[in-house]
Amino acid sequence: MNGGVSHVESFDPKPMLTRYAGKSIAETPFAAVQDPRKLAIERLVVPDANGNQRNTLYPLQVGFRKHGQSGIEISDWFPHIARNVDRLAVVRSLWTTDSNHGAQTQFHSGRHQNDGDFPNLGAWVHYGLGTLNENLPQFISMGTREYWNKRDGHYLGPSHDAVPLRMDPANPLDFGNPERPFTPESQAVGLGLLRELNAIRGVEYPQDPALAARVAAYELAFRMQRSVPEVMEYSAESQETQRLYGLEVPGCRDFGMQLLAARRFVERGVRFIQIQHGGGGAGAWDAHSGLKANHAQLALAVDQPIGGLLEDLDRRGLLDETLVIFATEFGRTPGSQGSDGRDHHIFGFSVWMAGGGLKRGVVHGATDEIGFHAAEHRHYVTDIHATILQQLGLDSRRLEVPGRKRLEIDHGTPIQQIIA
Repeated sequence: MNGGVSHVESFDPKPMLTRYAGKSIAETPFAAVQDPRKLAIERLVVPDANGNQRNTLYPLQVGFRKHGQSGIEISDWFPHIARNVDRLAVVRSLWTTDSNHGAQTQFHSGRHQNDGDFPNLGAWVHYGLGTLNENLPQFISMGTREYWNKRDGHYLGPSHDAVPLRMDPANPLDFGNPERPFTPESQAVGLGLLRELNAIRGVEYPQDPALAARVAAYELAFRMQRSVPEVMEYSAESQETQRLYGLEVPGCRDFGMQLLAARRFVERGVRFIQIQHGGGGAGAWDAHSGLKANHAQLALAVDQPIGGLLEDLDRRGLLDETLVIFATEFGRTPGSQGSDGRDHHIFGFSVWMAGGGLKRGVVHGATDEIGFHAAEHRHYVTDIHATILQQLGLDSRRLEVPGRKRLEIDHGTPIQQIIA
């Protein structure tokens, strides 16, 4: 969810924000969160009646209710996800370090942008596991990606970049269709010639990763010309399934199509699917003002499709072998920005995961009473990576690349408390 979903208005309710709304943090029992030793000072201020600048708490903009047998509280903006709460493992104690939207890249790679470019999680999975279906890409990206978040493989090489797809069954892939019709026989002749020419260049430049990636891309593109449009042919799905994903709801349709396509790709063996919602600029969830209207509208767009995906995977027996992750680059401040918004917040936010051998209906970790700091079982974003890799059977320390030394924090630690 690009832009920064408010954790306190989604999966981490903090009623104290409403109780002490309009007060400075120093005027509440929670003044200790402003201790510099706790990593940060609340920096969002609005003037009081006398024109003095104060840190003020902003009340919750939505209600919360307990759901399912687990009784986990979920925001009223997410009723379909709430219906699936007993399938979720909610982690309420994430933190990161990039306070601007480069944190989108940091969530995927584990590294601050100032450190340079590093392979992201999808690239490592692609590098470590290879293919299950020779006719489809093993790493797919859907949705808008900003310029700082365009590439995936980096020093692993371009062959480990995601293949970007559009939700257009007639033209889902850039340059996937020939400019004019060709018979299958003509295409086979062209592919054969291309293979010959690439083989000649391969002898001249045997260590060129860009050439190797290009050859692999040409081969895969040829096979995908038939296989990808078939996957994205939604008419093969029942009306009940299409309704489950919200395809008949205008506000849900676009995201619902992406998630339905994701399920169809999963069925066919695609290992890693990365879906960006609200991409472009800072990200649609970036609610510096008008948070209530912003989050309510965006939640409406994603909630039913996500709930539908969880239910559809489960009823098909796929959820046990598929991990679904709801993530965002950071949370939003407990204090107000302007009159009705929240700023970026890196010191505590929420992510939930479902399926793939994780426990169901559990909450792990916690922020403090006003949602400022991850206070219990704190997890840097690469702990999410480590959990995913472990469930996929990968050990990041064995994914060695000659000449590249990874920091300990790059590897992360699996969150054993949520693993079944």
